[in-house]
Amino acid sequence: MAQINPYIHFNGNAEEAFTFYKSVFGGEFAMISRFKDISFAEFPVSENEADKIMHIALPIGRHSVLMGSDTPEFMGKQNENENRSKISISAESREEADQIFNGLSAGGNVEMPITESPWGSYFGMFRDKYGIEWMVDFDSKYKGQL
Repeated sequence: MAQINPYIHFNGNAEEAFTFYKSVFGGEFAMISRFKDISFAEFPVSENEADKIMHIALPIGRHSVLMGSDTPEFMGKQNENENRSKISISAESREEADQIFNGLSAGGNVEMPITESPWGSYFGMFRDKYGIEWMVDFDSKYKGQL
């Protein structure tokens, strides 16, 4: 079956953000590549972008990978107030939902505190301190299997 893994872009602070995500989810990075690793004559990388993240991957759980990169300056800035998408996390327990919600929302902006929802699950929404939007959900009917 196909798998969906979020890929998020940053304005030069991808490494900081992913270190933060790793502190919440645990685990180890599966890959970290920097722009200097792909510099060649046809694609020169400026000195101020050499150490920025070209690709980073953090496995989460058994089947998911959170991936990201810094956006090179020549491509412009990412809109940190973008609101067309959210990363949705289906927790395996209420305790895990609380741990993830509290960890990722630290320093961010809570849009909906995590609580019992009108549709019967334990749910909350927020924008983290890096501008990424998240939804955390635990539904005992599915036990994190969505």
